[in-house]
Amino acid sequence: MSLLEVDKINTLYGDSHVLFDLSIRVEQGEVVALLGRNGAGKTTTLRSIMGVLSPRSGHIRLDGKSIEGLPPSAIAGMGVQLVPEERAIFGGLTVEENLRIAALTAPNAWSYDRIYDVFPRLKERRKSAGRTLSGGEQQMLAIARALIRDARIILLDEPFEGLAPLIVRDLVEVSRNLAAEGRTMIVVEQNVAAALSFANRVYGLNNGHVVFEGTPADLNASADLMRDFLGVGM
Repeated sequence: MSLLEVDKINTLYGDSHVLFDLSIRVEQGEVVALLGRNGAGKTTTLRSIMGVLSPRSGHIRLDGKSIEGLPPSAIAGMGVQLVPEERAIFGGLTVEENLRIAALTAPNAWSYDRIYDVFPRLKERRKSAGRTLSGGEQQMLAIARALIRDARIILLDEPFEGLAPLIVRDLVEVSRNLAAEGRTMIVVEQNVAAALSFANRVYGLNNGHVVFEGTPADLNASADLMRDFLGVGM
């Protein structure tokens, strides 16, 4: 039994059908990348898992237990954490206050020191308001808010978007370290090379359908798929 199973879900935005019988699985300690062009259904998949959107049909199981239809707060309480593309930190609160709020209801919250070992820059900015942080620092804080809750599965939605190359490099290194420690993650990312550098398996999405499942090596070997569905030249 996989840690997370998404089984033939159909998700709609109003009357717009976005996901069509979509199925993916994630094993304990695995990093899975969801790749595809804009509008392929990647973010909708994460939102469906998190309970932000409710699939019209199909099942989502965590440790074999159905979670589709549960509110996001209940799913978060089961150990799933979404780091959204917009980051969703509290701009008027300091870094440490953001972390404190995230940790409030966590049964096994990380210490600040453990967070600062992962993100030393946040220790330097711990008394700074969220709105004064750079884009990279805000992304670090968004990820740290998931880590401090000792999340079983972290859903990363476009973690490297709009960031300077040096910041992307640092965040990729953090992601690799978390993967090496056995942290389970699903990452949605337009930066295909960055995502493939730490993913164990890949799903390629196109118009709400899974069009590829395999390893990064399998994907890199398919020039047609990289070009036609991901828009990446070989």
